[in-house]
Amino acid sequence: MLKVENVCKLFPGVQALNMVNIDFKEGEIHALLGENGAGKSTLIKIICGVYPPDEGKLLLDSQALKAKSYIEALKSGIAVVNQELQVLPGMTVAENIMLDKMAGFNRGGFINWRKVNKNAKKYLDMVDLDVRPTELMGTLSVAKKQMVEIAKALSSDSRILLLDEPTSSISESEAKKLFQILDELKKREIIIIFVTHKLEEVFQICDRVTVLRDGKLIDTKPIREVDKKALVRMMIGREEKFGSLINKNVKEEKVLEVSNLFKKGKSENISFHLRKGEILGFYGLVGSGRTETARIIIGLEKKESGDIYLNGEKIEPRSITDSLYRLKMAYITENRKEEGLLLMSSLLTNINITIWSKIASRFLRFINRRKEISSARSMIDKLDIKATSVNQVANTLSGGNQQKVSIAKWLIAECDLLIFDEPTVGIDVGAKEYIHDLIFNLANETGKSIILISSDMPEIIKVSNRLIIFHNKEIIGEIKDLNDYNNDYDVISKMIADCYIEAS
Repeated sequence: MLKVENVCKLFPGVQALNMVNIDFKEGEIHALLGENGAGKSTLIKIICGVYPPDEGKLLLDSQALKAKSYIEALKSGIAVVNQELQVLPGMTVAENIMLDKMAGFNRGGFINWRKVNKNAKKYLDMVDLDVRPTELMGTLSVAKKQMVEIAKALSSDSRILLLDEPTSSISESEAKKLFQILDELKKREIIIIFVTHKLEEVFQICDRVTVLRDGKLIDTKPIREVDKKALVRMMIGREEKFGSLINKNVKEEKVLEVSNLFKKGKSENISFHLRKGEILGFYGLVGSGRTETARIIIGLEKKESGDIYLNGEKIEPRSITDSLYRLKMAYITENRKEEGLLLMSSLLTNINITIWSKIASRFLRFINRRKEISSARSMIDKLDIKATSVNQVANTLSGGNQQKVSIAKWLIAECDLLIFDEPTVGIDVGAKEYIHDLIFNLANETGKSIILISSDMPEIIKVSNRLIIFHNKEIIGEIKDLNDYNNDYDVISKMIADCYIEAS
């Protein structure tokens, strides 16, 4: 058993953990839940030696666990799969998996690369990932990088496995494979600590659940003794708002029209339109063509054929900068860590980066500091971003607050068309609810036209006016007005399933 006894952790101005007590047992999957900033990641970092506790202690089989670094934690049998990918893009897949074990392949100053690659392949096969051990990590998709991280953790033959949002960037089929692996690890009496914001996963695979809120332990219960409403109430201190958001201000005016958009392996003759004030849902699994189509529209990828019309005029987006300044289109990426934020820069920089040209002096070309601070503070207040100041570094924020900053930089640019790509991946119930309301209000109250890309079926049914369903880089169906079906989740989800059945 791993015991957390009276653990406290204080950061400047923040009590991250306050007298937390939890028992993690062998042979069970133990969910660790809470809103962003509740203390989950801090506790994981204490267990794996990144942070020392200020008070309290950790016990492993009644013996004090005092890992002072992650290397020491690995030697104690503790492995972690981080939500924030810890990969070396310039090295091979095999090197990333076997990095902490390379000394075992060294003979006389030479690495036996055949054995390195062979051993790495064994763990790639365990997660059913079809990539070569010799491929560079930097060439892989986010989902494949995540699976390599999981393979790396499995390679450590750990007694304790900590998984921080392991399914946030992988497909449904990949998640199913992961759950099968975790079930096998349970049989080997491994302690599995599972952090997720996807509550359906908790009920699917977990044995017990612990909820933290504001750094404090709320409760630990067997999963059979709680339901979703009870968990949400424990996490956010109130009932979750249910029901769909009804947007009645959609105009007939077509803002965006796409005709036979084609790029090999990305988009197969995609055609659709987006109306003023409409929230158009792009539903499908990772790699189905949703994101690929959006990236072509916004200028991040170059189309091979087809036409794009904005407000009736044919356009050729040259880059995301061109889309922002000339066409007033914004793309809020699904990959906030690598594409959405400058993680080591301040909120001041991250929020204002899209409007520097507007707040710079006309003659001297320096940024007006007063305007920069004022605009950043206004967005922090508007989006309720939990930060100590505009100078706080983005990397120190919780996932939900990082997502709000990623959204803020595009809202401040006052674009007319916004594409939100998986805007609530990896964030908690409360922050997810806030972002849903934000997207709805942008369309319903300010007349913005929005494309919402999501693989979260409840989310896309709740927020969208109309749905387009993607599969294998094609559009396989459309549900024209969700209000016609009273936003009935069961009815609409069956219609989506029927589209897949017909396509196959």
